Amino acid sequence: MKLIVAFLRLIRTLNLLFIVLTQVLFQYCIIIPAHKAAGITPLLTLPLFILLVIASVFIAAAGYIINDYFDLNIDRINKPEKLVVDKIIKRRWTIIWHLVLSFIGIAISFYVGWKANHDIILGMSNALSVLLLWVYSTTFKKKLLSGNIIISLLTAWVVLVLVFIEMNRGLASAQDPVLRKSLSFIFKMGILYGGFAFIISLIREVIKDIEDMAGDGKYGCRTMPLVWGVRVSKVFMATWLIVLIGAISILQIYVVTYGWWASISYTVVMILFPLAIVFQKLVKATTVSDFHKLSSLVKWVMMTGILSILFFRFYV
Repeated sequence: MKLIVAFLRLIRTLNLLFIVLTQVLFQYCIIIPAHKAAGITPLLTLPLFILLVIASVFIAAAGYIINDYFDLNIDRINKPEKLVVDKIIKRRWTIIWHLVLSFIGIAISFYVGWKANHDIILGMSNALSVLLLWVYSTTFKKKLLSGNIIISLLTAWVVLVLVFIEMNRGLASAQDPVLRKSLSFIFKMGILYGGFAFIISLIREVIKDIEDMAGDGKYGCRTMPLVWGVRVSKVFMATWLIVLIGAISILQIYVVTYGWWASISYTVVMILFPLAIVFQKLVKATTVSDFHKLSSLVKWVMMTGILSILFFRFYV
């Protein structure tokens, strides 16, 4: 039982459930309603969609495993009480699990891509994701900004992979005006939520870098707070918060013309207000404990932001 619990901690089960929730909401509240209104059948049938979600979960789980494998020494300093690798699960087994989950995730991706689009682009894209997660864990995590950007892009890919599959329809999407309109809406929603996921993830990654400064500094990492300092890192995050708050606020002004009052109310109370609190707490944050609480609050905003997809089920 202890081993099972440790494995579930190793693969970040709650984060994996968040991936499942995100893809289910985007598929069933945006893609399917948009196509249904246009009389179009989505490329992903239910079995193929389930397989794609499984592939996403397996690839993400493999990424968490390899990250903890290479972060062992750093984690002994930053979070010794949460250690799993080498303490409960041997390092050899973590590598085996990483390889097995990565292989299955990539294989499923090739299958789904071929059945949906008759090509291997999806499989190649998810294989690239696995490679990026490996390179991130071995190299880029220790470098200024590059590691943060990679993780943020992969977070956005959770949404964008669904858009990518639907957009990859060849000449049909260019010739059919009804299909083109439906795909245009899906693309815009993908950019909206993919952009949100990228920015909020980037902010959280820098917060985590500040939390982990002790261990990162000892093992030669060149993360933003270690290279530029905590103050500059806070300015960097504050800038992105202002961009995010501004963009969402402008979007609400646009949504007013549609009379989506429930959506606007939810966004103001559950997304914009918490983001304003994040900004306020960021300015005042000084201790590791402060930044840890800030990280949890940002994760909450990620959740409420993704849950806002539910409204499109009623408005599309």
